[in-house]
Amino acid sequence: MGLAIKHLIFLVIAVLVASTEGKKPKFTHVEFYMHDIVGGPNPTAVRVAGRSNFSSPDPIAAMFGSIFVIDNPLTASPDLNSTLTGRAQGIYAMSSQHNEFSLLMTLTYNFVSGPYNGSSFSIVGQNPVMREVREMPIIGGTGMFRLARGYALAKTYSMNQMDAVIGYNVTLIHY
Repeated sequence: MGLAIKHLIFLVIAVLVASTEGKKPKFTHVEFYMHDIVGGPNPTAVRVAGRSNFSSPDPIAAMFGSIFVIDNPLTASPDLNSTLTGRAQGIYAMSSQHNEFSLLMTLTYNFVSGPYNGSSFSIVGQNPVMREVREMPIIGGTGMFRLARGYALAKTYSMNQMDAVIGYNVTLIHY
């Protein structure tokens, strides 16, 4: 790595540290429901890569390597027609071959109404979807969630074949 790049990285880190110096972190608790709709005429999650042969007797192995791009609605309640609070946008990939159905998720949760309107946070991590409660890391945010860190607890509220409603209980630490 060149000296100029090292200096630039150091400068960016110094500015971030200086911008939060003396400020106390804020803690925000957010709850919402994400609607992951794979089937039907208006899917919000679309498979864009992966194997086209699903003849494996092991359904987990058959899905391994599949990648989905999503633009899922976030609502205040499990009802899809309830207040739209935001959208989850990004990619998830089927990342396990055996035993446990697991996704690797890279998603940004953008809020479009309510007190968090215009703010977002991002999750990058493993989601072992068959566990009752899954914990995933929050790695950043924008707007009122700038420099966010924290965790999200996800719990499947309902599932109909591939479509699912997932409840999120999120704790954010931000400045």
